[in-house]
Amino acid sequence: MSSVQDILMRLNRGGASRRTFMRSIGLSSVGFAGIAALAGCGGGGTAGLASIAPVNAVASSGTITDADILNFALNLEYLEAEFYTMATTGKNLAQSGFALNGTGASGDTTGGHEVMFIDAEHQNIAVNIASDEQQHVLLLRQALGSAAVAKPAINLTALGLGFGSQQEFLTLARAFEDTGVTAYAGAAPLISSKQYLAVAARILATEAEHSGNIRLQAVQLEVDGGKIGALDSLDIPPTDGVYFSVTYQGGLVETRTPQQVLAIVYHGTGLKAGGFFPNGVNGNIASS
Repeated sequence: MSSVQDILMRLNRGGASRRTFMRSIGLSSVGFAGIAALAGCGGGGTAGLASIAPVNAVASSGTITDADILNFALNLEYLEAEFYTMATTGKNLAQSGFALNGTGASGDTTGGHEVMFIDAEHQNIAVNIASDEQQHVLLLRQALGSAAVAKPAINLTALGLGFGSQQEFLTLARAFEDTGVTAYAGAAPLISSKQYLAVAARILATEAEHSGNIRLQAVQLEVDGGKIGALDSLDIPPTDGVYFSVTYQGGLVETRTPQQVLAIVYHGTGLKAGGFFPNGVNGNIASS
């Protein structure tokens, strides 16, 4: 049995619903009809994206192109997909059959192991999120085509936590999800193609659903946010009574520039590598 088939089997054994199972074989929350099923996750085709022009043919008015922005997002999706796949299956993306090649330096994913969840419901939520993040990787790789960056080296245990318990898992998941929401919100105005902006908006909506769910779990299970604390001065950690990462001037999520996002995942400003990306990310947006 292939690694991808094993993932699908785990979805059923975990009590996931028919809807979850169908999403895992290709009907992701992004909503592109005909996107490649996980059983064909080589990532080389463009099924389901025929109506979208190749991203490397669309450039913004400045020196940063749409391809640069989508590749920046792809680096983050690699990190999230690796985290959730490892936490729910004990395997990384490469071991699960995903193609991760592309431009730039490729690297191994290290650290982490399968998480022991407290019940089937919480496990199934994590499996759902893992499926979505895997689909985001496939979607962005297909949209970018030959311009897609390779998965860089990733250290899942850069903070020394995330897999020892469900509380640790939620602590790191919260950090990833809230960072992802602000990253897409900050990058959206930089995208020149309305078609790609629409895709980014739908991914942002999915990440926001993930964030809301994870934040609620963190509050209900009294997760010790102090293990990470505030990610930066813009961060709004979840606490009892503060469930959403929104400001109260307009009720909006914060936005982060790519450099602010990289400062979180690199664990410092003015860096080109570090933290979860020991050799840096791939692409033209790579410094914090």
